Amino acid sequence: MMGNLRRVSLRWIQWRLFTVLQRQIGLLVFLLHFIYIVDGQIRYSVPEEMKKGSVIGNVAQDLGLDVKRLRSGRARIVTGENVQYTELNTDKGILLVNERIDREQLCGDTTPCSFSFELILENPMELHRITVEVLDINDHAPVFPSKDKSIRFEVSESAAIGVQFPLQTAEDLDVGQNALKDYVLSPNDNFILKQHVNPDGSKNIEMVLQKPLDREQRPNLHFKLIALDGGTPQRSGSVNIDVTVLDANDNIPVFNQSVYKASVVENTIKGTSVITVNATDADSGSNGLIAFSLSKTKGSAADIFSIDNSTGTIYVFGEIDFEKQKKYEVRVEAKDQGGLIGTSKVIVDVVDINDNAPVISVMSFSSPILENAPVGTTVAILNIKDADSDKNGRIKCSLEGNIPFRIELSLTNYYNLILDQELDRESVADYNITIKATDFGSPPLTTSTKLHLKVSDVNDNAPVFDKSSYSAYIMENNPPGYSIFAVCSRDSDWNQNARISYFLEDTQVNGNPVSAYISLNAETGVLTALRSLDYEQIKEFQLVVKAQDGGSPPLSSNVTVKILIQDQNDNPPQILYPVQTSGSMVAEMVPRSADVGYLVTKVVAVDVDSGQNAWLSYKLQKATDRALFEVGLQNGEIRTIRQVTDKDAVKQRLTVIVEDNGQPSRSATVIVNVAVADSFPEVLSDFTDFSQKEYNENLTFYLVLALAVVSFLFITCLVVIISVKIYRWRQSRILYHSNLPVIPYYPPRYSDTLGTGTLPHVYNYEVCRTTDSRKSDNKFCGTGSQNVLIMEPSSTGTMQRMHNEKNILDEPDSPLEVSAEKEMKRGSVIGNVAQDLGLDLKKLRSGRARIVSEESVQYVELKADKGLLVVKERIDREQLCAQDGGSPPLSSNVTVKIQIQDQNDNPPQILYPVQTGVSMVAEMVPRSADVGYLVAKVVAVDVDSGQNAWLSYKLQKAAERALFEVGLQNGEIRTMRQVTDKDAVKQKLIVIVEDNGQPPRSASVSINVAVADSFSEVLSDYPNFPHDKEYNENLTFYLVLALAVVSFLFITCVVVIVSVRIYRWRQSRILYHSNLPVIPYYPPRYSDTLGTGTLPHVYNYEVCMTTDSRKSDANFSRAGSQNLLNMAPSSTGTTQRLQSEKSILDELDSPVEI
Repeated sequence: MMGNLRRVSLRWIQWRLFTVLQRQIGLLVFLLHFIYIVDGQIRYSVPEEMKKGSVIGNVAQDLGLDVKRLRSGRARIVTGENVQYTELNTDKGILLVNERIDREQLCGDTTPCSFSFELILENPMELHRITVEVLDINDHAPVFPSKDKSIRFEVSESAAIGVQFPLQTAEDLDVGQNALKDYVLSPNDNFILKQHVNPDGSKNIEMVLQKPLDREQRPNLHFKLIALDGGTPQRSGSVNIDVTVLDANDNIPVFNQSVYKASVVENTIKGTSVITVNATDADSGSNGLIAFSLSKTKGSAADIFSIDNSTGTIYVFGEIDFEKQKKYEVRVEAKDQGGLIGTSKVIVDVVDINDNAPVISVMSFSSPILENAPVGTTVAILNIKDADSDKNGRIKCSLEGNIPFRIELSLTNYYNLILDQELDRESVADYNITIKATDFGSPPLTTSTKLHLKVSDVNDNAPVFDKSSYSAYIMENNPPGYSIFAVCSRDSDWNQNARISYFLEDTQVNGNPVSAYISLNAETGVLTALRSLDYEQIKEFQLVVKAQDGGSPPLSSNVTVKILIQDQNDNPPQILYPVQTSGSMVAEMVPRSADVGYLVTKVVAVDVDSGQNAWLSYKLQKATDRALFEVGLQNGEIRTIRQVTDKDAVKQRLTVIVEDNGQPSRSATVIVNVAVADSFPEVLSDFTDFSQKEYNENLTFYLVLALAVVSFLFITCLVVIISVKIYRWRQSRILYHSNLPVIPYYPPRYSDTLGTGTLPHVYNYEVCRTTDSRKSDNKFCGTGSQNVLIMEPSSTGTMQRMHNEKNILDEPDSPLEVSAEKEMKRGSVIGNVAQDLGLDLKKLRSGRARIVSEESVQYVELKADKGLLVVKERIDREQLCAQDGGSPPLSSNVTVKIQIQDQNDNPPQILYPVQTGVSMVAEMVPRSADVGYLVAKVVAVDVDSGQNAWLSYKLQKAAERALFEVGLQNGEIRTMRQVTDKDAVKQKLIVIVEDNGQPPRSASVSINVAVADSFSEVLSDYPNFPHDKEYNENLTFYLVLALAVVSFLFITCVVVIVSVRIYRWRQSRILYHSNLPVIPYYPPRYSDTLGTGTLPHVYNYEVCMTTDSRKSDANFSRAGSQNLLNMAPSSTGTTQRLQSEKSILDELDSPVEI
């Protein structure tokens, strides 16, 4: 019988499995691939227990994102769970399984089961929520709490039919269709199974007695309780039931309520009473004694509560947390001594309290932020959660302080920190942002976090000078390299944007650029004089200094600096009268009858200095008779101070010194010869030593001047001749020399200038051009009184402009225009930029030449190694220029700007001391010089810019290194110790000047130093100093000889040129009167001046030109009263009529093709 029961049970289970399998296959396949998007969120459904690496879905495709966007935005998954079940493959944009997903462990009996996480992208920030629903699979069989132990019942044999025996329910961790569905009791004669469905869907099972027991026949009964789920394949669990038949106890305990309800506050301490249940038993004696117990149920309720078995009071036994479990269901059993059991259910609701503060998590934070970031920029993304429920879990987020930010809710539990006002780094460089999250519980709980946001600088402040203008003073005759003044400016920006460089603007001083007088240190703003200034030439001048920061783009400001030159007493007085001559002597006559105060003469002098340096005083330095004459201190008048007597000598020699008031003062002397006599013969008798001979001191000067003039004329003549020959040679190369016979065309009549001749019709010229020219081929002039088309006779495929017009490439500021066909392949050559701009390929590479375009697409790129401009991107003329077909057409252009950066390609240039190969100059150092005595100053400049122009000075070699040193920055040579008598007179120093470029460049200068107190001491040790030598006595002879030779060559050249010109003129006259026959070409018919002849049709001339010529070949003047077509007779590629070909002019209506 047991075998039959087993076969029936097995068949019944197989049938149930087959029917359930058919219903679930379609639903499972559909759910595995079902993806939908709601409110910007993605939801995937996957079965549990998928292998690691299994594909969940294509995030990039479902969000409409490019895979490149995922990589560039550093897409990442942010989840609040301890275990990250998924991972994102940014290379393919797919979502993969990262960890084993157990639905029962993740959600328990909650359905549907899902977990959510966020996908964050940056630059710009994006936030997407992804929800993954975990579908249950039938991976758990129903399990009874005591599957290893049998369920034992002791039933009185007097138990009435229909008595119910509650059985333990099985637990199946699966949900839905895979959850517990049915119970089956193995076949027996006495008991059947009765099932009760609770409101929550669970089932209570009872074993009902359907046939009275007979202990004498069967004292013990054994059968199985089988629990079946609804999964595919179907799983089952079983437990053994052992029934012991007792003597009669026919009343079971009965509870006064079938369901008890209670509530408990979370975090209630252990031992707290929750509720007391009550049950009664109608039996008496030991059968009426009731013991309470909690039945073993699924979940953790048995670990949370305990019951007093005698009183039925339920106590808190474990920790109650609302966030973990919101409600507990407990089954209470009341059992009498006879083994009868009554049951009831207790439902305990957990009351939430505000015991969890909000939790702030910074998901993304952008620091630093540009100060010019637009309002609305997302600075940070925050995740704020509160584990409490209802109002205890509601959060209010706020910012502390008055800061230019606001916080907004984006997704659930996600907040964005957004820029609300414009930033200014110069005002506030960083912000300490305190974000506070407060819930609505009682009392409210608050959590805060701080973010330190730095503001990065943008170049939005130009340098500002301390003053609106500056004035600086410098004494004239300053040494080159003298520091005049330093300008100062400040920039409110930071770092590179605040690094200021100073530049001199291009201004003129006396017709010369200001850079010829003043140099400006780009780093320090120090103005340095490059040359010695002269007050008498320039009294003051102005220059403009530009301060430019290092930002991109750079900002600048200007300031005017006024340089005032102060006068120095560097000019001695100049004596205007009396005039001193070396050839003759002039004497002032004083009669012997002159009284006291007689005005002998007046010394007139001037001083080109100014101020007190020009105040002159006159003194009598020496005189034959000091008691006879005196000189006015202020006016220079020489007067007698006593009566002239006969004893006074006739010859009186006075030496007058004129002195200015400068410090130190300068002076000049003049000798005044005074003759004290009444007659001129008396004077001659005493002035016999006057020089009577006149030497022609200007002979050498005039000889040199004549030689220079004649040499200049001769060289100019040679240059002109060579230039003319080269010009004609180039013209001959341009023209094509053809030996074909020419049959010129002579019209029988020609129209006059009044427009009434033989060409009454309009001539139309169609100009064809190609687009590979470096320049335009046509120069379109304004309308005029004459239309002239000049054709070069030797033109063979191109048209050249015959007029001497300036090539636009000769203009440095003219833009380079290059034409390119549309739809050219990538890499096609557009033009040779290096050749067209006249740049060297090395200059392009060393200068890091690059293309700067304001367009979003860079259509061209520069090959710096070859100097070629090539196509980088496809060029669509209609897309780029968008030239419409209207009249006039509208279009747009693009400008290519090539910036050349500086390279350290220039060594320093030493301005002082000047090195000459003819003479040697030595600096004098007295032996009494102290430590730090300034010997000389080396002045150098570097035409490079930036750090390539920063110069440093070093002493490379010295006769005695312990005596001299050189300032590293200023180049000043000073003594390091006291000069002694043991030091050699002759000291040679070699100073090297090096710039700061990479690699550095340098220059050296040799300085001779003489350690001596007098010049005679120097000469003894410097025998190579040039001494005064006697003039070459043959100088005049050589000058005369050179003048004669050059004059002869010049005259010979002139004669030859004149002879050649006369010969050519005579040849042209001979050819002009030649009787050689000319065979002109005449059309068969030709129109007269009234327009009634053979030219009734309009003649069209098609002018075809190529664009590889460097000049325009045609000049179109404005329309006038005369139409001229000048055709060169020797043209071999235009409209010539060859002897072997039929002329196109023979056809009446054929166009002339040029």
